[in-house]
Amino acid sequence: MAEESQDPEENNQEQKQELKPHITRVSGMYEDYFLDYASYVILERAVPTLGDGLKPVQRRILHALKEMDDGRYHKVANVIGQTMKYHPHGDASIGDALVQLGQKDLLIDAQGNWGNVLTGDSAAAPRYIEARLSKFALEVAFSPKVTAWQSSYDGRGKEPVEFPVKFPLLLAQGVEGIAVGLSTKIMPHNFNELIDASIKVLKGQKFDLLPDFPTGGIADFSNYNEGLRGSRIRVRARINIRDKKTLVIEEIPFSTTTGSLIDSVLKANDKGKIKIRKIEDNTAEHVEILVHLPTGISPDKMIDALYAFTDCEVSVAPLCCVIENDAPQFLSIKEILRRNVQNTVDVLQAELEWELNELQEKWHFASLERIFIEEKIYRDIEEAETWEAVIGNIRAGLEPHIGHLLRPVTDDDITRLTEIRIKRISKFDKDKADANIAALEGNIEEVKNHLSNLVSYAINWFKNIKNKYGKGRDRKTEIRAFEDIVATKVALANVKLYANLEEGFIGTSLKKEQFICDCSDIDDIIVFLKNGQFMVTKVDQKTYIGKDILHVAVWKKGDKRTTYNMIYRDGKKGAAYMKRFQVTAITRDKPYDLTIGTEGTEVLHFTANPNGEAEKVMIYLRALQRLKKLKFEIDFAELAIKGRASKGNTVTKYPIKKVEVREEGVSTLEARKIWFDETVHRLNAEGRGRLLGSFKGDDKILEVSKSGHYRLTGYDLSIHFDDDWEIIQKYDAERAIAAVYFDGDKQKHFVKRFIPEVFDRKELFISEHPDSVLDFVSYDEQPRIEIVYRKIKGKQKENEELHINEFIAVKGEKAQGNQLSRDEVRKINALEPLEIPEETEEQNNENENSDNSLSQEDDGQITLGLD
Repeated sequence: MAEESQDPEENNQEQKQELKPHITRVSGMYEDYFLDYASYVILERAVPTLGDGLKPVQRRILHALKEMDDGRYHKVANVIGQTMKYHPHGDASIGDALVQLGQKDLLIDAQGNWGNVLTGDSAAAPRYIEARLSKFALEVAFSPKVTAWQSSYDGRGKEPVEFPVKFPLLLAQGVEGIAVGLSTKIMPHNFNELIDASIKVLKGQKFDLLPDFPTGGIADFSNYNEGLRGSRIRVRARINIRDKKTLVIEEIPFSTTTGSLIDSVLKANDKGKIKIRKIEDNTAEHVEILVHLPTGISPDKMIDALYAFTDCEVSVAPLCCVIENDAPQFLSIKEILRRNVQNTVDVLQAELEWELNELQEKWHFASLERIFIEEKIYRDIEEAETWEAVIGNIRAGLEPHIGHLLRPVTDDDITRLTEIRIKRISKFDKDKADANIAALEGNIEEVKNHLSNLVSYAINWFKNIKNKYGKGRDRKTEIRAFEDIVATKVALANVKLYANLEEGFIGTSLKKEQFICDCSDIDDIIVFLKNGQFMVTKVDQKTYIGKDILHVAVWKKGDKRTTYNMIYRDGKKGAAYMKRFQVTAITRDKPYDLTIGTEGTEVLHFTANPNGEAEKVMIYLRALQRLKKLKFEIDFAELAIKGRASKGNTVTKYPIKKVEVREEGVSTLEARKIWFDETVHRLNAEGRGRLLGSFKGDDKILEVSKSGHYRLTGYDLSIHFDDDWEIIQKYDAERAIAAVYFDGDKQKHFVKRFIPEVFDRKELFISEHPDSVLDFVSYDEQPRIEIVYRKIKGKQKENEELHINEFIAVKGEKAQGNQLSRDEVRKINALEPLEIPEETEEQNNENENSDNSLSQEDDGQITLGLD
C-alpha cells in the first residue's frame, strides 16, 4: 500500500528518464564496427596463415574430407554439407573453394568435370563430381597427435587451429584474396623447385625461387623483387608462326583464359590497333588459338602487336601478405620459404618426440610384462583379499627388477599387468619377448638419431617427397627477359593523315585536303615548314602547325637512319647554307628552328631520306653583271651529317634562282651492325648479346632449329625466332650447312651438306618421318664430329673422328645424303672445327673487305652437337 501511495510527480520524472534516448556518436560507432568487421574478414576469410598456407574455408574442407576419408571418392555435395558443420558461410563459398583446391592438382584427388583453368569453364554441379584427399595431402598435412584443436563455431565439434603441414604449401599453391583494406596475391611455384630450395635452406646455401604458372607461358621476373609490395611480373603468351598467314597461341598468360584473351584480340581488332582475318579457338587438353592474318601483314610484327595491344602480355602485381600470430604480415617469398621450412622441421621434431615417447612406453610395458611373467609375480596375488593388497603385492614383487626402467612404475602400469590373460601367460615365449624389446630399443635409437640429426632427417624427408610425388611436375613457365615493345612501332596504320600544306593544318578529319599517309592513331607526326622550323606532334583530328608546310611524315623516336638534306637562305638577302641532320629526340609540340633564325629565312631545297641517301643538285644563280658562272653542282654525299642545330656549310653568298635534283642519291650510312640477344631471342642494334655482323641491302640471317628446319630471313629487328634454334648467323651464299640426322623410316644415320636457298619460309632438310631426329648441325667452314658406337654382344667399336667436308660433297637440300656408318651409332659428339688454312683465310679476308662485310672476328658462329 505504501508503494501505491508514491508521489505522482516522482513517477512522471522516472518515466521521462526512461524515455530519454541514449546518444551514441556515429563516428565512434563506425570506427568500432569497421575495425571489428575488417579484422574478421582478414583473419577468417581472405588471407591465409603462414603456418599451413590455408584460408579458414580451405582448412575446414580438408578437415571434413579427412573425417569422411575411407579411401573412396565422395560426392562434392556431401563434402560441402560436412564442411558446413565448421564453416558458417554457406554452401556456395565452400563449393567454389573446393573447386579451386581441386584445380590446383595437389591436395584433392578429383573425379569428374572440375572445369578448366585454361578456358575458364566452370565445374559441373556438386552432385555430379567427386573428391577425396590425395596421397600427398594425407602424408604432409595431417598428424592428429601434434595438431592443436579448437571448438567449431557452434561448439558442437572440434576443428584444427592449423594443420601441421610439412611442406611449403602456401608457395606451391599460391593464393589470392581481397579483405577490407588489405589484399594478398602470392604466386604459385614449381613443386620440385620448392623442394630443392627447401633443401638449400636447410643446408644454409643461397637459393633463387621464381613463380611457375599452371597456364605456362613466358615470364620476365626482372622486377619480381621476391614478391614484395611494388614488384611486377610480365607474362606473355607463347605465340608461334605456323605459316605466313597463321599464328598459333599455344600457352596463355597467368590470370587470363582463352576466352578473355580472344576477347582482347577482337577488341584490339575493332579499335584498329591490329588487323586479323579471323580467330579460332581449338583448345581442348592444351591451348590452341589460331590467329589468321590478312594478306600483307607481317607475322613477326603481328606477334609484337599482340603483346602490345592485347592480353597476350599482362602485368601481374604480387603482394605477399599472410597471417602470423593473428596479425597480417608482409613478407618476401624467400622469408616465407625459410619460415615454412623451419615449421616443417618443428613438426617433424614434434612427431619424432611423440613417436619416441610411444616407443619408450611400449618398451616400458614390454619390460614390465616380461618381469611379471618370468618372475612369476602373478602368483603373489593369489592370497590377496583386497584390490589394494593386489597392487601392493605386485609392486613389491617388481621392486627388485625395475632399476633399469626409464620411469617409475605407476598404479596404471600394475593395473594393465593384472589384465593380462592366463592364456597369454601360459604361452609366454621368452625369446620372442626379448626380440620384441630389442626391436623396440633399435627403433628408439633410430628415432633418437633422427632427433640428434634433425636437419639431415628433414633433408631426407624432402627428398623422399620429391621422389614420390615430383614426377610429371616439371616447370611450365619459361623464364626469359623481355625486350620492350614500342607500341608506335607495331601499331597498325588504322587512320589516314591529311594536310592543308598552304594553310598549315594536319589531321585525320581533313578528308578534302591532300592525303599524306596511313598511320596509327598513336603515332607522332613530324612537320617541316618553309621558314626552316619543324615540330613533332601527336596524331589528332585537326592541328595547326604553321603556314607553308614542306614535309609531313610519321616520326619514330631514336631513328638514326632517316637523314634530312636541306638548303636554306638566311633572311631575305643573306647567304645560302646547306646541311644534313637527323632528328632522334624532341619535346613534343615544341617548335624548333633549323636555321640561324633571321627573319625572312626560306628553305630552298629539302629532302627526307629514310636510309641516309645523298642526292646531287644543280644550283642556279640569279644573273648579275659580275657573275660569270650561273650554275654549279653540289653533292650532298660530300657533306657530313651533323646536329640539327648546326648552321651548315655555305653554298653561295649570291641569290639563288632555283635548285634542281640532278641525281637521286644512294645511302651514305655504313652497314648496320646487328646483334643477337640470346636472353630474349631477339635482334638489336644496341650491342646486346652476340654480334652477327654488319648488314646492308639484301643481306640475310640464317636460322636452323632442332626440328630440322632452316629459314632465311631479313634483319628487321622485329623478327621472332623459334625457341629451339640451334644456329642464328649471318647468311653466306657460298657456305654449306653440315648436318647429321637419324632417319626414322630407314633407321639409319645420314650425313649431308647443302647450301640453303629458300628465302622467308621454313624448309625441312631432314626426312619427314616423325621419328627422324637432327643429331648434329654446323655452319662452320670445316666441321668435325666424333661417332660413338653402340656396344653389340659385349664388343665395343672404338670412337671414330669424321671430317664432314671430306666425307661428303655439297648437294641439294632435298638430297638424302650419305649413310654415316653401317654400324649402329649411339650418339654424335661435336668437335672443334678445323682451322682454315692461311691462304684460304687471306682470300676470305680480301673478299670480305672488298664486299664491305664483316671480318672473321665479328662473324659469330654456333656449332652444336645434340645427344
